[in-house]
Amino acid sequence: MTTVERPTTVARLDAGAVEYRLERRGEVAVVVLHGGHMRAGLALGEEIFAECGHSVLVPSRPGYGRTSPATGATPAAFADVVRDLCGHLGIERVAAVVGVSAGGRTAVSMAARHPDLVERLILQSALGFLPWPDRRTRLAANIAFTPATERATWGAMHALLRLAPGLGLRMMLGDLSTRPAREILAALTPGDRATLIALFSLMRSGHGFRNDLRASAEETAQVTQPALVVATRNDGAVPFAHAESLMARLPRAELVESRAGSHFIWFADDYPAIADRIRDFLTSEPSHHG
Repeated sequence: MTTVERPTTVARLDAGAVEYRLERRGEVAVVVLHGGHMRAGLALGEEIFAECGHSVLVPSRPGYGRTSPATGATPAAFADVVRDLCGHLGIERVAAVVGVSAGGRTAVSMAARHPDLVERLILQSALGFLPWPDRRTRLAANIAFTPATERATWGAMHALLRLAPGLGLRMMLGDLSTRPAREILAALTPGDRATLIALFSLMRSGHGFRNDLRASAEETAQVTQPALVVATRNDGAVPFAHAESLMARLPRAELVESRAGSHFIWFADDYPAIADRIRDFLTSEPSHHG
């Protein structure tokens, strides 16, 4: 698993500017909605979709990268924007919409609002519709990620990752696990450490993360497609209660519990088995209710 900045394009849609990355492989696509501090140029956990032969479409959510904060500012509105983007790109069939972390709410909304396009829903370490985040995280975010401070916050972290990568990685992992960061760091392979350092060194929040803190309307009951929910009880960024809530509210959901020590399920020893389950899910019959 490697992390480099990949080339992106900007589409000018009726709703506004949307940055995206499209890697074409076939007529069927997987739409990946990444989480906080991520944008279309950064890839995480997408290899499995490429291995299945699917095209991969990754939009930057509102406020991230070159997507305007005003382009579909709510999960429901941006779900409609992504539908329009698919039409703009000639994508008529989406094998799955994948919601990662804070992208989970938009993925749910897209499945609910566009069942004619979306065949399946995959949620990975995803936010549900429970209150989020906690008060401490919200206060910290409103200090560190304002338009006036976001650049300096990430500049300092990127510098730390260059000068003292072990310390920087421990700091980043500290908020992503319920377990001690040193324990999580010790369990990573050298390759995984290098990948995470490279990923964190490319992250920015723009206006996007503060937008993610807003509450949003829930549309889980309208999802008719089969759903796969992947989560770990050790997630320090998105509590496992979100996965339990999604399981209770999505009509056709299946839970895959990861043994990962942190929010990043892709860096655990059981991920190959999880990837096999995702592959099976993608090739299953995508029937809808009703």
